[in-house]
Parts: sequence; structure tokens; C-alpha cells
Amino acid sequence: MDAVSIGIIVVLGVLVISLVTIFNRLVALKNRFKNAFSQIEVQLKRRYDLIPNLVEVAKRYLKHEQDTLTKVIEARNMASRVLQAATREPGGTGAMRKLGEAEGALAGALGSLNVVMEQYPDLKANENMMQLSEEISSTENKVSFARQAYNDEVMLYNTYRQSFPQNIVASFTGHTHDAALLEFEDSDKIQEAPKVAF
Repeated sequence: MDAVSIGIIVVLGVLVISLVTIFNRLVALKNRFKNAFSQIEVQLKRRYDLIPNLVEVAKRYLKHEQDTLTKVIEARNMASRVLQAATREPGGTGAMRKLGEAEGALAGALGSLNVVMEQYPDLKANENMMQLSEEISSTENKVSFARQAYNDEVMLYNTYRQSFPQNIVASFTGHTHDAALLEFEDSDKIQEAPKVAF
């Protein structure tokens, strides 16, 4: 073998190693944002499980406010269904948009419930209600942190995927779309955990 042949083999070897490294990094980053989404899923499911308990305790005091309670449960059920759909497509633009909308509707329903509950001092003083309030507030904070972690991982993936030469490798290996951030409809409100103090 002459020096030119050895040079070509070395260049091809370096190119193959570079392509494999880029592909593996794309896969790793995609798996990281999917894992981050699963953390959001855990926290949202926890919140969805707490809401029926909150409504059940409130029912005893809010006999004349059934419409508000019904809206909270309906918003919770819708958000739960949308979350199930989003888990099949973490990072998908439509799935993340729908989840953000459903979470916005749920936050609005919980806000309305909070306004109504302010009119019932006995309910605010109820020990079960105070405990549920604390758990929901804690969960809201965890949702916020998990959403931030997910969005950070999505940004890493998207930035890497869009950079040169990764964008060329990505286009040939199935990494053709940006992952979507999870943004809630009213992002000013979501940065502060919804107040569910009683």
C-alpha cells in the first residue's frame, strides 16, 4: 500500500467515527429530553390524583358551587387524557401545544375554585384541605422544575441537531424535526405556582 491509500483509509476511518459519534450524541440527547418529559408526566399524574381528593373535601362545604367543582374535574380529566396522548409523542409540537392548553384550562379551573373557597372560612381551616393544599403547592413546584429541565434538554437537542455538521447527519438518520418546548398558555402565571391556599 502506498501513502495515498493509507491516507484515504485514515480519512474514511475518521469520517465514519465522526458520523457514528454524531448519531450516538443525537440519540443520547433525544433520550434525555424524553426522560425529562417522563418526570413531568410523574408530577402531573400526582397532581391529577390529588385534585379529586381536593374536590371531595370541598363538596361538603360548597353545596351551592357544584358548577365550579364540575369544571375542575372536567379540566382535570381533559388534562389527564391529553397527558396520555403526549406521552406517546414527547417533544411533538402538537402534543406539547395541546398539553400546554389543557394545563392552562386546569389552572384556570383551579383558580376559580380557589376564589370560591375564599368565601368559606370553615373550609379554609379544614385540616384535610390544608394538607391537600400543601401537597398541591409542592407538586406545582415540582411540575415547574420538571418542565424547566425538559425544556433545557429540548434546547440542547435542538441546538445540537441544527448545528453543522450534525444537521447533515440528522437529516439522514431520522432526526429531522425539532423537539417542541412545553409552554403553558399563560407563561407568566405558570412561573408562579397557582395559589391554592385555604
